[in-house]
Amino acid sequence: MNPQAILTQVKKTFLELDCTGGGVIMIKHGQTVLEEYFGVQGQQKGAKNVGPHTLFHLASVRKAYVGFAVAYAIYHNYIASIDDKLSNYLGNEEFFGDVSIRHLLTHTHGLHWQNGKIIKEYKAGYNWAYRDINVELLAKVIFEVTGKTIAKIVDEQVFQTLSFTETNWFSEKNEQHIEVIHNDSPFWYESDICDGSKMNMYSSLRELAKWGQVHLNKGKINGKQIIPEEIIQLSTTIQSPNSKPKHSPTNGFFWFIQPQQREEITELSPILPQGSFQLLGYTSVALLVIPKENIVAVRGFNSFGSPDRFDYIKDIHDFGSTIYQSI
Repeated sequence: MNPQAILTQVKKTFLELDCTGGGVIMIKHGQTVLEEYFGVQGQQKGAKNVGPHTLFHLASVRKAYVGFAVAYAIYHNYIASIDDKLSNYLGNEEFFGDVSIRHLLTHTHGLHWQNGKIIKEYKAGYNWAYRDINVELLAKVIFEVTGKTIAKIVDEQVFQTLSFTETNWFSEKNEQHIEVIHNDSPFWYESDICDGSKMNMYSSLRELAKWGQVHLNKGKINGKQIIPEEIIQLSTTIQSPNSKPKHSPTNGFFWFIQPQQREEITELSPILPQGSFQLLGYTSVALLVIPKENIVAVRGFNSFGSPDRFDYIKDIHDFGSTIYQSI
């Protein structure tokens, strides 16, 4: 193992981003082999040092929990099939057309907000585009079929079961929340809605790593099945439609998954083995799982977006490559 190489790579990213603090954790065979924190939680004078209980803004990494809620609904037959049409649950068949639950989960739906209205950018299943409207629509579907919000399902099935106390959607901040350096980004917003549909989820890196470990262990904790294996399998198996362009990313339930043939440009390093899966947020927080090497790795920063000079994809590739090469 070469944990120093990993720490050096993560600190290099830290210096290139507009952020004040960060951290990294790597777990191999269930044992923590690296856990380091650096910097402070904000720009204000006297800001606290980043540490194990600092809560990082997850941005799109939260979709690991959104995807879980959808897999839960499918496993318990609230949703009959991943290929059910969206209109089966939300109506408006003429507008949604052939858009299915699968399309929403794999970013192949073609729907987009424009001037307060939903438009279609392309025929569902035949292209790939990263749009957050899919989370909003899935949140409506989940509530329609279960009578519970995404946040309620995740709280009951994950947070309470795993004794998570540092992960949630938050409407108010406390001293453990890291300040998000957003530089008035047009994509930044804060919300007091905590139903799981908004981008206001925070977590400690330790709990984020534990969530990755649950996926690596297919729902088991200390040998005991805590979450049904079928839910994890649904989430982390490639679900992208065959009709999508070959060069576009492959997804499970939001997770980016390494296919056998690496033709696409995606956030996973090309050298990572088949079956590796990862989520990356606009804050550059990342959760990477490499089942073939029994590895979970997380990193956290507090920069929302990145400078013009920063190569977003190259950086996350370097993170994955460094993790893999360190073993």
